[in-house]
Order: sequence, then structure tokens, then C-alpha cells
Amino acid sequence: MTVPHSFVQSPEFAAFAQCVRAARTCRRFREDVAVPLSTLHALVDTARVCPSGANRQPLRYAVCADGARNGAVFPHLRWAAYLKDWGGPVSGERPAAYIAVLCDRKGAPTPEIDLGIAAQTIQLGAQALGLGCCMIGAFDRDGVRAALGMDTPPHAELDLVLVLALGVPAETRVLDTVGADGDIRYHRDADGTHRVPKRPLESVLLPVHGGNAQDKG
Repeated sequence: MTVPHSFVQSPEFAAFAQCVRAARTCRRFREDVAVPLSTLHALVDTARVCPSGANRQPLRYAVCADGARNGAVFPHLRWAAYLKDWGGPVSGERPAAYIAVLCDRKGAPTPEIDLGIAAQTIQLGAQALGLGCCMIGAFDRDGVRAALGMDTPPHAELDLVLVLALGVPAETRVLDTVGADGDIRYHRDADGTHRVPKRPLESVLLPVHGGNAQDKG
């Protein structure tokens, strides 16, 4: 393999960086476009090989792409705390599939880190497939467990820690730069575009330099 003069100029990195920038949280979907179970299995298959603390691999996954079961899951989810006048996606804009992440915490040194790595991997995989993803941490755990049939042994021994909602996006999401007022709240503009402010590089990169100061690449 030829190593480029500047790693960040490689087409592979450019494609990856674009995928990360495009993988914004999606909260409105084309509910009528089904997501095959095989797609959910492929996303989980990718997440399962991610790094794991002490290689304990404490995460388990329950997938759902059935309309009736989706309907049973949806009422137990909480959406978009910053959007005070929006109660969540309406019928026709709801997720077409879900991946619930459960965790066996026994002997797992860093389950929260494992969860973050796996969830982001699934979201990036969904983006690469043209799907939107919303990581939902605010939900009625007992209600979701019951809807997915995860409320009886042996599954009842696992903690339900995250729900990933998936589907073909039905909204436009864009990145903005945090303004002088420091407001980091996402919002929707007049045409319904979902806008997500992010801090600029210079405000998050601390002034410690361990490389060649002349290297601008």
C-alpha cells in the first residue's frame, strides 16, 4: 500500500470524515420503507467485533423490524429534549426498525465505553447504508423490555441501556458552528431543517503540541 504524503489527504480518510459529518441524529423517518432484518444483523455483526474492555464483550442486541412490535416500542421512547414544542415523530415518520442494546455488567470493567463504541459503529454503519439513526437513552425500560419480549429470564438479567431507532431519513440535518453566544442547542429552522451546532476545532484542541511544528499537513 502506498502511504500518502499527508494521511488526511487520503481518499479513504476523506470518505470516512464525510460519513462522520453526515451521521447526524435522525428523528423523522420514512416509516413506509422497511429495513430488512438482514440489515440489522449486519450492523450488529459489525458492532460485535469492536474493541471491548478486557475483551469481556458484555453487550447483547435485540433487533426489531416488525410493524406491530415497532408500534409497541414507540410509546415508551422520549424524543428531543431541546425541541420543547415537538412531541416526537408522527405516524408515517416513525422508525422502521430498532436495535436495543443490553449489557451484562458482571465482570465488565468499562461497559459504558463499550456501549459508546458499539453505538457509534452502528450509527456510522447505518449512515453508510443510507439510513438514519437516533440513539435514545431516555425511555421507559420496563415498557421497552415488555415490547421486545426481554422481560423474562434469561434476558431479564441484562440491563437495557440504549435503543437505536433506524430508518430511511425523512428530514435534512446540517452542521453549524457554535456562535458567539455559545448556544449548543440543536433546533429546526423555518423550513424544518434540523441544525446541530458544533464547537470549532480551535475551541476544543488544547495548546499542547508533540509533533513537528513545521508540519502543516
